[in-house]
Amino acid sequence: MIELKSAEEIRRMAVTGQFVGELLAELSGVAAVGVNLMDIEHHARRRIKERGAQSCYWDYAPSFGRGPFRNVLCLSVNDAVLHGLPHDYVLADGDLLSIDMAVGIDGWVADSALSFVVGTPDPADLKLIEATEVALAAAIAAAQPGGRLGDVSNAIGEVARSYGYGVNGEFGGHGIGRTMHESPHVSNDGRAGRGMRLEPGLTIAIEPWLCQSTDKIMYDRDGWTIRSADGSRTAHSEHTVAITESGPQVLTLRPTSGASSAATSAEKPAATS
Repeated sequence: MIELKSAEEIRRMAVTGQFVGELLAELSGVAAVGVNLMDIEHHARRRIKERGAQSCYWDYAPSFGRGPFRNVLCLSVNDAVLHGLPHDYVLADGDLLSIDMAVGIDGWVADSALSFVVGTPDPADLKLIEATEVALAAAIAAAQPGGRLGDVSNAIGEVARSYGYGVNGEFGGHGIGRTMHESPHVSNDGRAGRGMRLEPGLTIAIEPWLCQSTDKIMYDRDGWTIRSADGSRTAHSEHTVAITESGPQVLTLRPTSGASSAATSAEKPAATS
């Protein structure tokens, strides 16, 4: 069942979204060459506890995972793109890191992700990250009241192909609100003008993710981390978005000061809200 949120409920989701956006921006500054992934994870745990928030990942136990996730961040490095399990790994110069987090505050959830290069960037990695950011911005712009869900999915797929990347349809975005995963599924490819109508009050997480040279994935031995099947680099960008009468409203805005380029470029459509 799809639950449309009231203006007040969207406002409460935006409170959670503000915290998620601010913490992601902060974590992008914590991550650096020589920093251990577990240091980033524990930094996030402290901030979440201080805020009185609840991680949506800690007890997350879907059919594809091995038991509860028992961490508050997905930290995916280089060829890892989704559900990266935090582990004892020291970031090296040129690593491409994706950070994904979802928390709840007072019963309302927000979810967001960004990718960036630690240290010296490879132009090919920057292009890949840019593609996910541009795809996210295009999808947000397409999330107009009265439109169709396929408009959002089509926008992502079209941008991905324009950059020369394939699209994997196994994982995508999702409804969000009282819980992390609600209906509907938001595919990263689709046909414009098709699918459910976008009504004011619908809240969704839009999350394009791409692999450099394949659209196939594989699971790591940890049972969680999803990698590109050919070992190529990956990137992931995500925002929680509300459909309102006046247009899409990004609920997980990140501060421009200290935030990565992923935050800034993906948030441009928020001006329509």
